[in-house]
Amino acid sequence: MNAPLRARDMEAATGPLRLFALFHLNLAFSAIEEEQRGEVIARCYWPLLKLAEAHGPIGIEATGFTLEEIAARDPAWIAEARALIGRGRVELIGSGYAQIIVPLVPARVTQENLAIGHECYDRLLGIRPTLALVNEQAWSGGLVGLYLDAGCRALLMDWDNPAAHHPEWPGEARYRPERALGSDGRTIALLWTNTVAFQKLQRFAHGDIEIDSYLDYLRGRRGAKPRALCCYASDAEIFDFRPGRYRTEERLAGDSEWTRLGEAFARIAEEPGFSLAAPSAVLDDAVARRQPLRLESPVCPIPVKKQRKYNLSRWAVTGRDDLGINAACQRLYQGMIDSGADRSAWKELCFLWSSDFRTHITERRWAAFRARLEEMEARWSRPMPPPAPAPRGAPAAGRHIDIPTPHLEARLDRRRGLALSSLRFSPHGTATLGGLPHGHFDDIHVQADWYTGNSVFEAPGEHKITDLESCDAQTWSDAQGDVFAFARIETPKGPIEKTLRFHAAAPRVDFDLTFQWTEFGKGSLRLGHFTLLPDAFDWSTLSLTTHNGGKDPETFALAGHDIDHGAPVSFLVSASHGLGMTEGWAEIGDHRSRLRIEVDRAVAPLLGLLTHRRVGGSLFCQVVLSALELDDTRKPSPYRCGPRRFRFSVGGVAP
Repeated sequence: MNAPLRARDMEAATGPLRLFALFHLNLAFSAIEEEQRGEVIARCYWPLLKLAEAHGPIGIEATGFTLEEIAARDPAWIAEARALIGRGRVELIGSGYAQIIVPLVPARVTQENLAIGHECYDRLLGIRPTLALVNEQAWSGGLVGLYLDAGCRALLMDWDNPAAHHPEWPGEARYRPERALGSDGRTIALLWTNTVAFQKLQRFAHGDIEIDSYLDYLRGRRGAKPRALCCYASDAEIFDFRPGRYRTEERLAGDSEWTRLGEAFARIAEEPGFSLAAPSAVLDDAVARRQPLRLESPVCPIPVKKQRKYNLSRWAVTGRDDLGINAACQRLYQGMIDSGADRSAWKELCFLWSSDFRTHITERRWAAFRARLEEMEARWSRPMPPPAPAPRGAPAAGRHIDIPTPHLEARLDRRRGLALSSLRFSPHGTATLGGLPHGHFDDIHVQADWYTGNSVFEAPGEHKITDLESCDAQTWSDAQGDVFAFARIETPKGPIEKTLRFHAAAPRVDFDLTFQWTEFGKGSLRLGHFTLLPDAFDWSTLSLTTHNGGKDPETFALAGHDIDHGAPVSFLVSASHGLGMTEGWAEIGDHRSRLRIEVDRAVAPLLGLLTHRRVGGSLFCQVVLSALELDDTRKPSPYRCGPRRFRFSVGGVAP
């Protein structure tokens, strides 16, 4: 419960409450200019060490990059932190060299990031942490094995978002260490962070609530049995310093906020039944015997921190040009794999893939970042794929274009921008993908026409733009027997050029799209819209498999779940969840037939969005690829100007 304990509840709440705290240090913070970093060290990081010395043990989590920046500006801070670690007043919590969103990058990048981070910790602070905070609290089952292999024995992760999708978890689990199950079958110890708890401490430090109100909140977390609670797990830079990101930021006034934090920790130490512990001290022997929890779910495959506005799209397809810079980083990654890059190159790539360049980055830092990324691209980037073949052949006649090859049969609708009316892969007996006509579903929310292979752009207060327009088309074959179809669809923002390739030697269709748009603005752009034909699948065995940052794929059973990753959170946030597809593919299907959707991440690492729900006596299931979403970080500023190209494919695979 969130209210203070009433008198009749006091007798039951006799168990002790062990509190632990960690402060997140990040000199790459998106809204902080480089020349402000010395001020942050003086106003935030030194007071934190004084707080730990007086009231520790307290956890400090920092990237290797942040520690290197501190060492360059104020080596005395590093020496003092090292001394406090040695005396047990500070516990170092790891995160890697840079704050990377693990479910959005290939596993090798995270491996390098963790290894380089540990080298920095060892060199500067003389220790390699065995606890790590999940970056931006963006969790996937695939990261468990990566952190275990890096020497971590426990992770810290937000409780609220995964728990919201696991009502079967016992309520008491939020107040004790647990074990998390990874996609490779291994498990890791887990400590929960708590959004409301850290926000309560922030509000007290900022003068929004008084100490008695804060302590009443903590007293309300006690129970009949011993409990543990993370009372802080957030930024250090918000106390006695204002980054200037929000217009609603309060001015600094009155007592130092660090002084108020000291008051809070002092009162915690005096409170009967309370104790302050190092994060690792909260781990107990019982955690090894607990049934491991799977934090991810089909509805929420990648839980993240705090409010629902924080979801995977925030670092994938929003910001100034997340998609453009993520594609550049992917090309760097592939080029470095090809060329055998050295450690310094991997370190730079980790820096460039940091989450802070993908949110509220300032104009000056954005310009500097672009220059640094371009410099790396000139040295390491794998070349872009060649352009789509030039269209040729006679214009197609009639509304529908039927395309047979030895491995597939397809029908295109020329009045709907070459959308696929049906697509059958051999040896499947019936079509598995295509369109569903208006009125197929009785539910008014899904009574519209549904297509496969189309594109939709939506912006607040504007009419929807699609490529579902009547078009002229050309078809031709090459020497290998592959069949091509091309159309140029005019839209209010500019033309979309669409080339489809139907393979003769494999059950596969390639899509190569070029948007000749001068600007995209603020909105969502979703592509592909692979609509499963409900009669072609056994709904009870339907599942989706993909990689979300790990070495091993993750599989989500879909039966019984209502899923809508692309549902808006609010007028400001256009998507709720997403799939990282970090190895470039996702498979969906049943025990008889499966479809494989592939994305060329070097051109555009599109975000996967799944919709799945029963509607009356039928099933609506669709996989969409997102190229752009809307949230509070969106501030259009392209990494490179010019047309935008997207390449993806769909094919049939054996189950």
